Amino acid sequence: MTSIPVINIQNNSVVTTQTTCPYCGVGCGVTAEVETGISGVKLTVKGDQDHPSNFGKLCIKGSNLADTIGLSSRLLQPRVGRHLQRVETSWQHAIEQVSEKFKDCIEKYGAESIAFYVSGQLLTEDYYVVNKFVKGYLGTANIDTNSRLCMSSAVAAHKRSFGEDIVPASYIDFEYTEMVILVGSNTAWCHPILYQRIMQAKQHRDVFVVVIDPRFTATCESADLHLPILPGQDVCLFNGLLQYLVKHGYQDHDFVQANTDDLADALFASKNEVNIAAVADKTGISLESLTQFYEKFAQTEKVMTLFSMGVNQSSQGVNKANSIINCHLLTGKLGKLGAAPFSMTGQPNAMGGREVGGLANMLAAHLDLDNLSHQTLVQEFWQSPNIARRAGLKAVDLFQAIEQGKIKAIWIMATNPVVSLPDAGQVKRALEKCEFVVVSDISQNTDTTVYADVLLPALGWGEKDGTVTNSERRISRQRAFLAAPDQTKADWWAVCQVAKNMGFTGFDFQNSYEIFLEHAKLTAYKNTHFKQREYTEYFRYLNLEGLTTLTLADYNALQPIQWPVITNISQQSIQQLYGTSQNFSHKNGRAKFIATAVIDPVNQVNEHYPLILNTGRVRDQWHTMTRTGLSANLTHHLSEPYCEIHAQDALKYGVRHNALVQIKSVWGRCVLRVKISENICRGQVFAPIHWNDQFASDARIGEVVNPIVDQISGEPEFKHTPVCIQNFQCEWYGTLYVNTEYQLKIHQFIQSVTWWVKISSTPALRYELADRRPLHQVVSHLKTYLDFQDESFEWLNLDDASAQMSHTVILYKSQLVATLYIAPQEQLPDRDWLRGLFQRERLGAMHRKALLAGQPISMTSSEGPLVCSCFKVGKQRIIDAIKAKNITHEKEVTACLKAGGNCGSCLPEIRGLIKTCKQESLA
Repeated sequence: MTSIPVINIQNNSVVTTQTTCPYCGVGCGVTAEVETGISGVKLTVKGDQDHPSNFGKLCIKGSNLADTIGLSSRLLQPRVGRHLQRVETSWQHAIEQVSEKFKDCIEKYGAESIAFYVSGQLLTEDYYVVNKFVKGYLGTANIDTNSRLCMSSAVAAHKRSFGEDIVPASYIDFEYTEMVILVGSNTAWCHPILYQRIMQAKQHRDVFVVVIDPRFTATCESADLHLPILPGQDVCLFNGLLQYLVKHGYQDHDFVQANTDDLADALFASKNEVNIAAVADKTGISLESLTQFYEKFAQTEKVMTLFSMGVNQSSQGVNKANSIINCHLLTGKLGKLGAAPFSMTGQPNAMGGREVGGLANMLAAHLDLDNLSHQTLVQEFWQSPNIARRAGLKAVDLFQAIEQGKIKAIWIMATNPVVSLPDAGQVKRALEKCEFVVVSDISQNTDTTVYADVLLPALGWGEKDGTVTNSERRISRQRAFLAAPDQTKADWWAVCQVAKNMGFTGFDFQNSYEIFLEHAKLTAYKNTHFKQREYTEYFRYLNLEGLTTLTLADYNALQPIQWPVITNISQQSIQQLYGTSQNFSHKNGRAKFIATAVIDPVNQVNEHYPLILNTGRVRDQWHTMTRTGLSANLTHHLSEPYCEIHAQDALKYGVRHNALVQIKSVWGRCVLRVKISENICRGQVFAPIHWNDQFASDARIGEVVNPIVDQISGEPEFKHTPVCIQNFQCEWYGTLYVNTEYQLKIHQFIQSVTWWVKISSTPALRYELADRRPLHQVVSHLKTYLDFQDESFEWLNLDDASAQMSHTVILYKSQLVATLYIAPQEQLPDRDWLRGLFQRERLGAMHRKALLAGQPISMTSSEGPLVCSCFKVGKQRIIDAIKAKNITHEKEVTACLKAGGNCGSCLPEIRGLIKTCKQESLA
């Protein structure tokens, strides 16, 4: 990345800023250090030692944040016009375009014809302003967020059980608990810093760790018990636990009687799960393991149940979460240190978005959209001309309504729905058809920006200023440490300009501080003090009364703090809610047991689609790769889009390890590389969510995913899509490296290839290729495609048509410019070896021979796939060290290779390699 504008540039100066990581819901504090000098600008990102969410630790994504900063891929000027007609324009003209189109839509079709789709990447202040504008001034609730795709089931479950969307515990609870249950969460990869805290607690106090997941993931490596549940059977599992606890006398009668309602309804709904053997059969878990889990939960006083996307992203997501909460209510395992159900959010500000009413069925400040008095309260506080009176369209329904012509204009902010939503082909069709599409983004080229009629350049991480709230209700400041490019603006500013241009008042905010203060005041408005136990219809624990008197200086210096904040910022945060002195948020102060009947997934496998597709994240990538895809350091662990399948299924369907396959469903298709794995059960396929059309020709798994949603939350079913798998036949396969200075020269060539994947690397980009044309056609046009015709370029060629092989090497002044190898897959050269040669300033005769041969002259073996991204340590190197030194613990690997000694994200894989080597030695 290049061209980093910084704040307060002074030669030979170092400016350090405390801010917050923009990735997952752990909400880690980071320290950004900007050093400016004669040689330029250097940005260093480290963990903030004083932040209570991470105490200085960062995962590999956070550690490489500096790689994602720069202007090379940025949108730097407003643009208007779609596709090839798009031109740069002024902000004034862009604002006028948006406001005039909105006014026109309201006049012709009504406010319901306008919609917004926003993101957990927004700061709370951005979120607040856009919700105020849409729900309080346009008067529609047609604003939803990509948090619908990950957290809305947990929100609904919290409200049904507790009366409010609350995570009642804190990260510190994991350090005092006796048992941790991780349900539908590959925590080691998706929330690695919290996982490391859990592992430290396990090491110091022998915490019993259970992982409930259809796959054996990295998180399972250190678990005491793995329950490989069949997809979609979580409600059955926890209903069975509820019945087991009652049957064996583990109910906390005093707690239940004093604090809960509707136990009888929950027991009646789960009566079919009273037989533990039947539950074992239904869930696919062995009776022995199931009994061990039930007994351990029953006999352990302090239990933390962390649940995440494997629970939420389901057509039964709300019931899954409520079935978990039911078990904690029955045994009184919440409201005290070390015991609670804990919903782990996916995005950095999914919680902050919920605080300000970011979802289509919510009002700001945890007030209810379907409650007349709550509507009145918010409208009164805002002094707004309108207030939304009914729930708006949720994400999947919203884009279906666009395609149907019901929505005429949409504004999309900080998200990439063409990749992230299920049935992504439908999203493409909807945006193509939509009359007017506005997109606010920092990237000029995403799968979604293609469809924009107005494209607005937003601020990026490092330029934004505001707050975010993490999974433990902790508010942290995200502070600017980079100067914003001239024409980029905060999302809240853009919304305010449109609102004022439409004639609305109430949007004269000058900075994020003024917005935060208004947000804090709304949370406290008519909100009773929970310690006084005065429960009215306006009561909620979300109360920032203690922050309503902040000065600008206080706001700028604000340290991380958990809500509720009742008196002042010096008050210690309340870490556990719903303790003995606190009522629940329902009007009667009691929690509710929720009846959760077992309902099988809507779409079942059949003869045409016999496999169940499960999707999720990988360790070193994030969402749709618009940020992490810029970092070469994050591409080496898992560099290509892939799918995991069991060996027996691979044999059954005739696919080979590392071959290309097509995954198909009723909704769409994509092409992935096969990884045969014993970590996945028969009948299942797993694929990551990250790859998009900017990084691969045909790898958007959202194209395939089932668009069925939970009927309560509207959250899509990302974990259960019936699919089939078949070979993706090609004539040849290849790997191309090209120096980044010449990448534009190969664009035409890449676009002509049947299948390709782009992999960020330095100093050369890498492409994996496959094509259905005969090899001779490609070779004959190669020079034209690559366009290195100047006589100063040196070409080396080796072609063998009978062997379906072609080696092409291009040099300039003895430095590598590009290499293209076409050969059977198993004969393609080692990629790390090639990358290393691009880093050399001068290549000699032996290097030329090796490049032409496609293999190193030295017979030194490759390190294999990368395991430790921090210290660039490969799998084979770790295995060799384990065997040579007879290593039995991951600390010994760290001691000799450094692997695992920084962020710790690779430790589960290292443990797995130690286990495998031990098993091989005993065989």
